[in-house]
Amino acid sequence: MKHDHDHPHDRDRDRPLPLAALLALAMAGFLTILTETLPAGLLLPIAASLSVSESMVGQMVTIYAIGSLVAAIPLVTLTQSWRRRPLLLLAIAGFAVANSVTSFSSHYGAIMAGRLVAGVSAGVLWALLAGYAARMVPPHQKGRAIAVAMVGTPLALALGVPLATFIGKLIGWRLCFAAMSALALLLMLWVWRKVPDVPGQAPGARRSLGLVLALAGVRPVLWMVLVFVLAHNILYTYIAPLLAGAGLAERIDVVLLVFGVSALAGIWITGVLIDRHLRALTIASHVVFAIAALLLVLVPAQPAPIMMYLAVALWGAAFGGVPTLFQTALDNAAGAAADVAQSMLVTAWNLAIAGGGLVGGLLLDRYGVQAFAPTVLGLVLVSLAVAWLARPVVQPIPQALPSGR
Repeated sequence: MKHDHDHPHDRDRDRPLPLAALLALAMAGFLTILTETLPAGLLLPIAASLSVSESMVGQMVTIYAIGSLVAAIPLVTLTQSWRRRPLLLLAIAGFAVANSVTSFSSHYGAIMAGRLVAGVSAGVLWALLAGYAARMVPPHQKGRAIAVAMVGTPLALALGVPLATFIGKLIGWRLCFAAMSALALLLMLWVWRKVPDVPGQAPGARRSLGLVLALAGVRPVLWMVLVFVLAHNILYTYIAPLLAGAGLAERIDVVLLVFGVSALAGIWITGVLIDRHLRALTIASHVVFAIAALLLVLVPAQPAPIMMYLAVALWGAAFGGVPTLFQTALDNAAGAAADVAQSMLVTAWNLAIAGGGLVGGLLLDRYGVQAFAPTVLGLVLVSLAVAWLARPVVQPIPQALPSGR
């Protein structure tokens, strides 16, 4: 009885993933994360060069997040009918311009304007990536395609940022940003040559925000993004005081490397299993993160470095696959309105980043570092409950639509 339905899948089963195109998307994600986080790694030399305080340089990261937060939904909604490749090229060009301004300008205001442009570009790019990757492959390969397209994110965090920070100290921070502009131009050529163009939405098929939000399954995924990523960012933003409490203040670089390598393992496992086990992987990510938080509850009472390393490794493994899991679940739930739904995910994600800084700062000032782990555990359990109740949605949904929706 299943044979008629399975037959087209059988023809596609052995079709290899379009790796050159998907890796171009992954490089776009890598460039986005690197552009966002590099000022943090080069804080001191930038502050000295521009004669501003370190906290003012820190706002280079803040204004980038604001650009993504404000621009993602309106710009993606407005460009629903645009063909996808020109829109992707325009977003990457934004990085080339913004990083060039950062590299060559000695005026703090001009650099901040450039950072705002980079943030806007990031908002559009993040909303595009998952849906674009999904549309290049048959439905049964969507999860793996999105996993490949997302691999740039943990790579940038694990290797790109420490490496760029090291290179920046060798050649100067301005040359570092100039190199990223050159990388953006090379990426535009790569995208032009290797990434297939796909159409946007026909005017009659365009969806309003309200209609997309009303689709079954969209709201549970957005809630998980908000709560799970908030929990992650409380820990990630305040990793330094957290490690100081465990006697690891001097080993931040090693701890972040452990996190990054574990995150890569998490995304690899996700990429292998996601098309068959989306729901199980989503639940498992929550459970592993909860175990990591439980271990962190024990660290202040017994500051054993090995316990901290184990907790960070579990946390990294849990978090590594989460962007792919949430984006795949949202793509399944939103169907043809995936890009608009992804723009909501970008907004929720950036709200969670901002919230992590705010909530973590309040906890640190009022209760101290020991308040982090119980708060994070509580948030993860709330997100787990949403994942559990969203059973009909957070699993692969077969789509009759052709891959070129």
